[in-house]
Amino acid sequence: HTNGNYEQTRYYPNKQINTSNVNTLAPAWIFQTEIVDSLETTPIIVDGVMYVTTSYNHVYALDAKTGEQLWHYKQKLGPITTYCCGPNNRGVAVSGDKVFMATLDAKMVALDAKTGRQIWETELADPELGYSETMAPTVVGNKVLIGTNGGEYGIRGFVKALDTDSGEVLWTFHTTAENSIGTWETHDATGRDMLRDIKAEKAALKELGDPYETLGGGVWQNPAVDLETNRVYFVVGNPSPDLDGSLRPGDNLYTNSLVSVDLDSGKYICHYQYIAHDVWDLDAVSPPVITPVKNNDGKMVKGILHGGKTGHIYAHDASDCSLIRHSEAMVPQEDMWTLPTAEGARMLPGANGGVEWSPLAIDPNLGLSYAINLHQPMTYHVESTPYPAGKLWLGGAFKVIPGEEQWGNITAMDYHTGKIRWKVKTEQPMIGGILATAGGLVFAGEGNGQFKAYDSETGAMLWNFQAGAGVNAPPSSFTVDGDQYIVVAAGGNAQLGYKYGNNIIAFKLAGN
Repeated sequence: HTNGNYEQTRYYPNKQINTSNVNTLAPAWIFQTEIVDSLETTPIIVDGVMYVTTSYNHVYALDAKTGEQLWHYKQKLGPITTYCCGPNNRGVAVSGDKVFMATLDAKMVALDAKTGRQIWETELADPELGYSETMAPTVVGNKVLIGTNGGEYGIRGFVKALDTDSGEVLWTFHTTAENSIGTWETHDATGRDMLRDIKAEKAALKELGDPYETLGGGVWQNPAVDLETNRVYFVVGNPSPDLDGSLRPGDNLYTNSLVSVDLDSGKYICHYQYIAHDVWDLDAVSPPVITPVKNNDGKMVKGILHGGKTGHIYAHDASDCSLIRHSEAMVPQEDMWTLPTAEGARMLPGANGGVEWSPLAIDPNLGLSYAINLHQPMTYHVESTPYPAGKLWLGGAFKVIPGEEQWGNITAMDYHTGKIRWKVKTEQPMIGGILATAGGLVFAGEGNGQFKAYDSETGAMLWNFQAGAGVNAPPSSFTVDGDQYIVVAAGGNAQLGYKYGNNIIAFKLAGN
C-alpha cells in the first residue's frame, strides 16, 4: 500500500536503522528513470520487487535489492489539456499477479506484475471535461478503489470501486450530493466565523438551483480502509469554482469533508464538513489515518486523523465522523476568513497550505503525528466567470506575494491532545510526505535536494543526504534478506518549481 497499510500510518516497524546508527546510512543503489520531470511516486515493494511510477504514467519494476530494471511500461496517453499542477503520478497498487495504475487521461490500467503487459484498461471519466488521475489506487480484496482530480475544472467528484479481474465498475459514490445545500453553516470546524452572506446565497439558490453537477469535490489522495467495520474513509477536496462562491450557494456538500462509505456498496455512512462553502481552496486532501485516539472524555476510541491546508490536524471519531478536536496551528494564520476581493485580499495560510497533499506519518507508540507544511503568503482575487466545460475554472486567482518570506516546517503533534511537541523550520515550503520508523526516526525531503532523518521524539536532525534534485515524494522503507532499506524518489516538483530529476535512491547502513 502506498501509505504502508490500510490504516495509512506510514509507520515502518523495523528498527535495524535507528537513532544510534543512522549516521552511517548510505546509497545502496540509484536507479534513473527515463522521465526527468516532477516526481511524487511512493515506491511499493512486494516479494523483493519494487514498483515505481513517473510523470506521464511510466511504471518500472525493479529488483529491490539491486535496483536492476525488470520491466518498464509506458501508457499510451490520449491528448490531455486539462490536468492541474503537473503531470504527476503518485504510485501503483499491487495485488496478486496484477499492478494497477490510474492515468492522467482518467483511465485505470491493470498490468501483469511479472511482465508489465497490459491486462485491461477502463475509462473512469471524460478527460476533456477536466477529469484526470494522479493518485495511487488502493486494492482491497477484489476491488480497486480510485477517486479523481479535477476540482479546478467544475467536475463532479467521485470515488469508484472496480473489479480487479475485469475492470468493471462495481460502484460509484458521487462526492457532491444531489442536495448539496446543507444547513447554511456560518462557522468552520474551529468555531471561526467565515463571513458568509447567507441572504445573498439563498437568493442565488432560487435563481441558479443546486450546483452539484459542476461542484468539484475531487478525491485525489488515498482512502483509508477499516477491514473490521468494512468502511472506507476519504477526504473530499475544494468546490468549483475555487474562489467564487456566488455561483454555488449552500454548504457545497460533501466538499471539504471527511466522508465514510461502505466498502461493498459505496453507500454513504457519515461525513464531517470542516469548511462549508470554501472560497479559499483550503481543503484537506492529505490521506486520512486510522488510529486509536483519546476523545474529550479521555477514552480511547477508533479515530481518524487528517491534515489540512488550514495548518490543523483534525481528529475524528471513526464511528460517526464527528470531530473530536483540531490541533494547534502548525503555520501562521492571519485574517481568517477574509473574503476574496477583485483587488486581492491577503490571508494566511495561502491556498497551498498548511499541509498540501503530503501524507502524514504517525508513531503509535509515542502518540505523535508528523506533518510537513508550507508557509506561502498569498492574496485571494475573485472574478466571476460562467462554467467553461473542460477549462480551468478558479473563479479568480491566488497570487504568491512577491518579497514575502516563504518557508516550510516539519511538525510533530500529540494527537491525543492536539498540542505541538516539536517543530523544525525548513528553508523552503515542504511538499512530498514523511515516513516514521520503529528506530525512533522520521524521514523527509526538501525541494533543495536535502533528504534528512530526524529523531522522532525531539526533532533533532541526525543525518542528511544531497539527492541532486528536489525530494518531493513520500519515502518508504522495506526489508530484503535481513537488510532494512529506506527509499525515496528525487525528481522535484512542478507545482512549487523545485529542480527536476529522475532518481530512485535506496539507502542502507554502510556496514551492510
